[in-house]
Formats: sequence, structure tokens, C-alpha cells
Amino acid sequence: MPAIVVALTVLALFAVGYRYYSSYLARKVFALDDSLPTPAHAFRDGVDFLPTNRHVLFGHHFTSVAGAAPIVGPSIAVFWGWGPALAWVVLGTIFAAGVHDFGSIVVSVRHRAKSVGTLASEVINKRARTLFLLIIFFLLTLVNAVFAVVIGNLFVANPGAVLPILLEIPLAIGIGQYIYRKRTPALVPSIIGVVVLYLTIPLGQLLPISVAPLAEVLGVEQERNIWVVLLFLYTFVAARLPVWLLLQPRDYINSHQLFIALAIILLGIGVGMNQIVAPVLNDTPEGSPNWFPFLFITIACGAISGFHSLVASGTTSKQLDRDTDARYVGYMGAVGEGSLALGAILACTAGVAATQVEWNALYIDFSTASGGATGNFVGGIAAFAGNLGIPIALGTIFAAVVVISFAATTMDTGVRLQRYIVQEIAEVAGASRLARNATAATTVAVVVPLAMALLPGGGEAGYTFGVLWQLFGTTNQLTAGLALAVIAVWVTGRGRNATAVLVPLVFLLVMTSWALIINLVTFVRAGQWVLAPLDLVIFVLAVWLMVEATMALLAARRSAAGQPAAGSRPDVGSDDR
Repeated sequence: MPAIVVALTVLALFAVGYRYYSSYLARKVFALDDSLPTPAHAFRDGVDFLPTNRHVLFGHHFTSVAGAAPIVGPSIAVFWGWGPALAWVVLGTIFAAGVHDFGSIVVSVRHRAKSVGTLASEVINKRARTLFLLIIFFLLTLVNAVFAVVIGNLFVANPGAVLPILLEIPLAIGIGQYIYRKRTPALVPSIIGVVVLYLTIPLGQLLPISVAPLAEVLGVEQERNIWVVLLFLYTFVAARLPVWLLLQPRDYINSHQLFIALAIILLGIGVGMNQIVAPVLNDTPEGSPNWFPFLFITIACGAISGFHSLVASGTTSKQLDRDTDARYVGYMGAVGEGSLALGAILACTAGVAATQVEWNALYIDFSTASGGATGNFVGGIAAFAGNLGIPIALGTIFAAVVVISFAATTMDTGVRLQRYIVQEIAEVAGASRLARNATAATTVAVVVPLAMALLPGGGEAGYTFGVLWQLFGTTNQLTAGLALAVIAVWVTGRGRNATAVLVPLVFLLVMTSWALIINLVTFVRAGQWVLAPLDLVIFVLAVWLMVEATMALLAARRSAAGQPAAGSRPDVGSDDR
């Protein structure tokens, strides 16, 4: 099967989904109305609340939600064959992620641009705030642990990528200082930044950096673990810096890298006419998890991601110029994430190997597939770049730099957000000292995922990473479930048909709970007394979410004929229809 045929077919399906399904959602489910004032106008302050051109806002939203996750998940999931992986990316993007991302913006806009955590408390009940905080704590813990392992593995496998990534830090700080002091738009400085970054790639090839000697001196068996510790030391410092100094300018640079990578994938497979050599459906060897239900938590951000609701309700809703812009920004943002997942699938099925025999060696079992996922993506992108005349060695470093940049930005944001969550949990628990102490909260935000990332097992990159990714997927889907529950209650309370929201909500909760039960049994039998209790806690949160969502939906349905359900009346931007 030619990869370009698959790519064009999927992109066409995404276009049809946006044209027709998002239009249905806009008219019949969310009832968008440009006569309603958005919070960006009602509370305009020029800082957080600012009406923004929809194309500009889409760029900010897309680069905020896109990261390494839609690369890693699909790169693992093709282990079960490219057919199931691609089917879930397409169906999940069109019918789950689009609804979730679009709806998160709409409901937030209709409630003074409040966050999904606050919305859960208001739309469902006050207990939902505690539920939200616990789910997000586990989500961010696993995000930070997983991406530290991703970056550590890539540094070990691609020492030539270390120098460009290190130089990106002072480069981003310099750009941030320039933009902040000159009060200039970020476009031109960020383009110059990405050009300078790519000019350092040949330098990185000449001066590869390895911590193997340090690992040998310290007696550390896995070189990756040295990088993991160094990464968390870095994020401890980065999380305390002002966002304009490092995080934002690096996001500007990464936004260009994202589109460059997508362009290389599409142009590369078009020029090279790469063939998909992986099987449509791969036989699952004994000892590896079955694709049903694990596919749906492995491809987390590639099909639907609860993390998107945090961005949609946290920043995007405060900048929406018109009510109808939510369709373009939210639904198209989900399509962009799905397109990145499509690129990962093609890289790992048509680029990384020339024959099915070669591919089988890379995906011989789930442990091997998990440990080699990002490496396979990097190899595939290097092959596509080679079709365009870029030397394989430079293409490999380029691809590694792209993935590491996305993962590092996710870690920076994740540790910063985790600090806020730790402080909020401490406030709820009455631990006022921890709630007020940013340094102590940051320490907790770093130490907990660091311990998770250093869990033993599976050699250099295998079992531990695969398990952590599955647990990340379950917590991410629970976050999406919470956001969908809020949206479903809100839609139901207004007397509209909530089927488009309820179907992905029920499907996610069933698949997540099923996977959690299977994992729990596996962990207990294997004596994994760190992972088993963690899995059990996440399962309890899933059951709690199902109970709260069901109660809130029943209450909303009872009140739909009259006034909106208790706690769900909007403050801004709604005529209550």
C-alpha cells in the first residue's frame, strides 16, 4: 500500500469531518451564536482576555496541545497493525477529539472562560473539583515521568541531538528577552530562532555528547537514568522562571518545527513513494496485551486527549473573538493532532523499514515496540527526509531534535502545572504551608514523577516505559472523560441531543476501566507493588467519575424541560437556549 494514498485518504476524511460533522455540532449540539458576547470582549484586559484573530488563535491553541504524545502513542500502537491504529486515529479524531476539544471551548466560553476543573464543580457538583484535582495530579505525574524517559532514551540513541537541544535553551531565552523588551511580534524572531537551531544540527553531529562515562563512574547501570535526573533538575529551575523568559519563546520555535516536520513527512512520502510494509493486522504474540482495549489508551493524544481540555478552557476560551470561531479553533486543533498521529503511523510503517521482515524485528513484542517507539519514528522521518536529498545522519538528528523539543516543552509545562495542582490540593487538604510555598510544591512536582521514571524493569527502554505509557493513557482518557461529562451535562441541561457527546464518553470510560482491570490483575500476579496500587487508585477515580457523571446527567435530564440543571447556568455568552 503506497503511504501517500493512505495519507491523502485520511486527510480527505478529516476534511469531510470538519465540513459536515463539526457543522452539525455547531448548529444542533452547541448552538453557536455570534450575537453572544465572548469573555474576550466582556472581560478584555489585554493580558489574559483579548479578542484574537481565529487563525492566530488556532496557531497558539494547536502548538499548545500538540507535543510528543501524538508521536509516541501511535508509534507504539502500530505493533497491533496499521489498520486498527489508523482506524482509531481517524474515528477518534472526527467523533471524539473534535467533540471534546470543540465542546471544551464552548462550555468554558459560556461560563466566563472558567477552567474545566471549576466547570466540573459548577456543572456537575462540588465533589467533582476534588476528582478533577486527583485525576490531573496522576496525569501530570505520568506525563512528566514518561517524557523524561522518552528524552533520556533519545539522548542515549542520538548523542548528536544533545548539543542542539542544549543550545536551544539560551537561544529561546535570548528571543524571549528580545520580544519582551522590544515589545515586538514573535513571528520573525522565532523564525530566525528555528533557522539558528537547525544550523546547530551539523555541529551536534560533529560534537556528540554522552553521559556514559559519568554513568560508569557513578555505577549507574542505565545511562538513560543519568539524563532523567538531569532533566528533572533542569525542569525544577525552568518551572520557576517567568513564562515569557523560556517557555513561551521555545513554544514559538517549536510551532515552526511542528509544521516543518509535517511538511517533510508529506513531501517525503510523495517524492519517495514509500510503501507501507507493516501488516494491516498483526498477530499479538503471547505475553503482549491485546489491541482491544489497549489500543484505545495507547493512542491517547493521537485520537483524543484530556490535556486539550486544560488548554481549551484555560487560555483559548479567553481569547475567542466570536462564538463561531470555537468550531475552527477547537475542531481543527483536534484534526491537526490527528494529522501528527497519521505522520507517526506512516513513519513507523513505511519509513523505518523496507520489508516486513525488517519491520517484524522492530515490533517483535509489545516491550520492544514500546521501548523503540520514538527511535522508530526518528528513523522513519530520517528516511522521508532522505527522499528530499537530506543526508540520513542529519535527518536522524533533525527528527530527534523535533521529538525532544516537543517532549521537553511538555515537561516544562507539566511540572509548572503540577506545582499549581499540588498547591491547590494542599489548600483543599488544609496544608496551608505547602499551598503557599512554591519551592516545596515544585519539589513535590519533581520528586514524584522522578521516582516513577526510575522504576526498574525491562532493560534500557522496554517494559517500564510501556507500562508507564499505558497508565498515562488511562489518566489522560479519564481527564477527557471528565471534560466530556461536563459538556454532556451542559448540553443535556439545555434540552439538546447529547448523543454526540455521550457516545465517546461511554466508550472512553468502558475502554479505560477494562484496561485498568486487566493491568491490575497483571501487576498483582507479577508482584508489581508500586504499579498495582497506582492502577487501583486510577480505577477508583474512573468509577467515581462514572457515578458523578451519571447522577449529574440524570439531574440535568429531569430539569431540561424547565430551567437548566442546578449549578449549570452560564454567566456570559449564552441565551440559555
